[in-house]
Amino acid sequence: MTEKKYIFWDNDGVLVDTEQWFYEANKKAMSGIGFYFTLTEYLAAMEKGKSIWNMVYQSGFDKKAIKIQRQKRDQYYQDFLKSKDIEIPSVVDVLKELKKRYSMAIITTSKKKDFELIHRNRNILDYMDFYLTREDYHDAKPLPEPYLKGMYRFNAGPEECIVVEDSGRGLQAASASDMDCIIVKHAFVASHNFCKAKYIVDSIKDILNIL
Repeated sequence: MTEKKYIFWDNDGVLVDTEQWFYEANKKAMSGIGFYFTLTEYLAAMEKGKSIWNMVYQSGFDKKAIKIQRQKRDQYYQDFLKSKDIEIPSVVDVLKELKKRYSMAIITTSKKKDFELIHRNRNILDYMDFYLTREDYHDAKPLPEPYLKGMYRFNAGPEECIVVEDSGRGLQAASASDMDCIIVKHAFVASHNFCKAKYIVDSIKDILNIL
C-alpha cells in the first residue's frame, strides 16, 4: 500500500460537534411556516446530499416565505454556534501529533461565514495547509468534486490521501474520489451506511492507532 502523505478532514461532526445544531436550526425555521419533518427524513436527505428544504418547496409553500425562513435558519445556526458547546475532546492533540507526519486540509460543506465563525476562537486551522468551504466548488458531497479539488491543491494522487468523515454523504464523496476513508462514529448520523469505509473508529483519538 502506498504511504499516505495527506489527510483531508471533514469539519462538522469530526472536528467540531455542530451537526445537531444545524438540524435544530432547520427545524426551528421550518416550524415558523408550519412545516415539520422527522429526524429520519432529515438524515436520509443529508446522506444523499439533498436539502431538507426541497420538501418545503414540493409542499407548495410560498417561495418568498421560504427564502425568509432560510435566512432565519442561518441566523439561528450562527446563534447556536456562538452559544452551544461544540468542542470535541482531543481534536487539537490529535492534529498536533499528525501534523508532524502529514499535510492536512479541511474539506467542508459548511458555508464560509459559518466556518469562519466556528473557527474564530479555535486553533484547529493552525494545523491545516488550507480549507475548502461550500463556496469553493460547484458540486457538494456526496459528489467527488470537493475532495478532487483538495487533491489537486496538494498535487497528490488518491493513493497518497486519506479522508476522515462521520457521514454517509462524506464517505460517498471520498469513495468516488478513489480515496480511503476513516469514519469516526457520531451518534447523530449512526443510521448512515458506512460499508465502504476503510476503517471505522469510536473517537478521533483512535486515528492515531491507524496513521
